[in-house]
Amino acid sequence: MYNIADQDHLVANAAPLTHFIVTGLPAKATAAPHHRRAGLLSFDLPPSLEASEPPEARGLARDEVRLMVSYRRNNRVIHSQFRDLPNYLTAGDLVVINTSGTLNAAIPATRTNGTTLEIHLSTHLPADLWVVELRQPAGTSTEPYLNAAAGESFKMPNGASVTLHTPYLPSHRLSRDAQVRLWVASLKLPAEMSVDEYLAAHGQPIRYNYVKKAWPADYYQTVYALQPGSAEMPSAGRAFTPQLITQLVAQGIQVAPLVLHTGVASLEDHEPPYEEYYHVPPETAQLVNTTRSAGKRVVAVGTTVVRALETVTDRDGTTHPGHGWTGLVIKPERGLRAVNAMLTGLHEPQASHLAMLSALAGDEHLKITYAEALAKGYLWHEFGDLHLILP
Repeated sequence: MYNIADQDHLVANAAPLTHFIVTGLPAKATAAPHHRRAGLLSFDLPPSLEASEPPEARGLARDEVRLMVSYRRNNRVIHSQFRDLPNYLTAGDLVVINTSGTLNAAIPATRTNGTTLEIHLSTHLPADLWVVELRQPAGTSTEPYLNAAAGESFKMPNGASVTLHTPYLPSHRLSRDAQVRLWVASLKLPAEMSVDEYLAAHGQPIRYNYVKKAWPADYYQTVYALQPGSAEMPSAGRAFTPQLITQLVAQGIQVAPLVLHTGVASLEDHEPPYEEYYHVPPETAQLVNTTRSAGKRVVAVGTTVVRALETVTDRDGTTHPGHGWTGLVIKPERGLRAVNAMLTGLHEPQASHLAMLSALAGDEHLKITYAEALAKGYLWHEFGDLHLILP
């Protein structure tokens, strides 16, 4: 039986419904550390570098987005194209992907007073409850709606409704003056429809103000998505194509899956990620351990993969299979134990994910690479370009 001596990755920073399961062991949960913005990379991101449409709309194939390759050991930076990814990996390396599929998680809703809103489904909790965010129209996009109250119900299309029960964050439950962005809620759907069917019929992908128009749901899916459940696309893997994955495997580069269902981001406040469901299969855990033992690279495709793997990796660096809920926030002082390379998008100034990148690459390397990305006109966000960080 796996006996966890190090409990710093068993984090419950939100709902009382939290549970964490590693094979053979129930968890002891600890409070999440308060996220500090101090030390996070700060820079000016010109609107012209925010990718406002998919690369396909710019006349590019998925794998024709740009790829910046950087080496931590000497701060070397190479500018390339994503379809050249196999050139920078070698036989025995392991690429770990997140096979969570993106939901049509944005649904129109109406308050009893007639206010038009949008409900964003974030995370499906035990007891068939949901974490939801209320948004209100703001130009071509939306912004948080903070005037709701516990007990309120909102109408959705086809006779469906959502009822708010309690603020998701415990601190907001204790404060009468809290501006609540996330709620624990229940959905009432037409009897003949599942959640997936309802969202397919009446929802659309979540988009923020830098994306000026709606795009079909297919643009928000990776080619290897298997299990719907993410409120927002695990976008670091968007540029993969079946042909590119085949090329990697043919070169002796292994590809292993896991699942982490992403919740809604907070571009307004850059809050740390909330609790999210994950599943690391035994086969993937074994491949991670074997790869590291052989001195090869474990390449996490996105911050979601890093979060899942680090949750089930103990202080000695052994990765275990497991599933449950993780509230792990990775910072430089903790470091990384499973992952030594990463494929990621470019993150906004002061974004909480930059702390994870700093834990992998260090502040100096991030400053150098982000200066390069800005100077070379790389594109940010889920439809933008990518960054491969290697040892």
